Amino acid sequence: MSAITGFICDESYFWHQMGNGALNKRSGGWIQADTHAENPETKRRIKNLLERSKYMDELHQIAPRSATREEIAMNHSTTYIDRIKELSDAGGGDAGVHAIVGPDSYEIALKSAGGVLTSVDAVMEERVQNAYALVRPPGHHAEPEEGMGFCLFNNVAIAAKYARKKYGLKRILILDWDVHHGNGTETAFEGDSDVLFISVHQENIFPKDRGAITYTGKGHGEGYNVNIELPAGTGDEGYRYTFDHLIVPIIEQYEPELIFVSAGQDASRFDPIGRMLLTADGYFQMSKHIRRLADKHSNGRLIACHEGGYSTAYAPFCTLRVIEALRGKYSQVDDPFDLGFHEGPIYPHQKESVQRAVDIQSSYWNLK
Repeated sequence: MSAITGFICDESYFWHQMGNGALNKRSGGWIQADTHAENPETKRRIKNLLERSKYMDELHQIAPRSATREEIAMNHSTTYIDRIKELSDAGGGDAGVHAIVGPDSYEIALKSAGGVLTSVDAVMEERVQNAYALVRPPGHHAEPEEGMGFCLFNNVAIAAKYARKKYGLKRILILDWDVHHGNGTETAFEGDSDVLFISVHQENIFPKDRGAITYTGKGHGEGYNVNIELPAGTGDEGYRYTFDHLIVPIIEQYEPELIFVSAGQDASRFDPIGRMLLTADGYFQMSKHIRRLADKHSNGRLIACHEGGYSTAYAPFCTLRVIEALRGKYSQVDDPFDLGFHEGPIYPHQKESVQRAVDIQSSYWNLK
């Protein structure tokens, strides 16, 4: 069934500057400078694909507003906010591990967070049923006091706190399928039972000391933090198995009032900084699952917020499939890289990884 799907983007998102380097670091003078992994090209190509395929005509385009300083302060310290502004005004600098601030990055990051807040209002006020926020810089690694992993302000954490404060929601789900663990979002809600955080990610990739399946939250949030570590090479069948045996059963029991997806398309098989094998169809299937759960439990209220995804050739097709599932209508675009990998098996060691998570989460949820 089709839905009215909002689409949020802004030209300024493509102007956030991360500098040049070989992979994520400066070359040190030893090799010609390369384009930074988190560059605007991937995101711009997503928008280009939507326009070229005419699928943009299927979406309700919404102009984002800028988040206020007070809204950012719902998740970040004023000292850190001031630091980002000072670095931005000075022309750039480092805000943390792999968190580069460029000129005007402060204002752009305010509009990135504001784009997700705009999505919240559009969904909660029923102007759209769901939304995709193609924002940049991303946010899920950003901690209250420091940036990390290309992220400055934690867009989804800010939006979840905003939704709870403005609309009085008591059960918010954040599903993070970025290939990297959503450490900043975990920090924001690890002691909070009003927000269920599920992160499915490649094991032992980034950050190195976060995302263990044994960590389930603390205090009032004990049991509301679900980490699912999957081994490198897990493809469509492995993710489908994870959804069937762990993610879907937990969400069914939680019955969220609003769902956020930290939509990182960097678990794709062509991503340069991930080692998973998801196809565009794999992303479609995950999105269809979560759209069905939103329709069942959240009156359709679902917001996908763009995080990672660094293959300029493939991330656009993966993201298109996510948006197609939200809208409930196919485009005319075939996956030009479809080699049938999504028909591959799930291997025993991948099942074992999921089973370890099931065993741990069975203390809190009814999992068969």
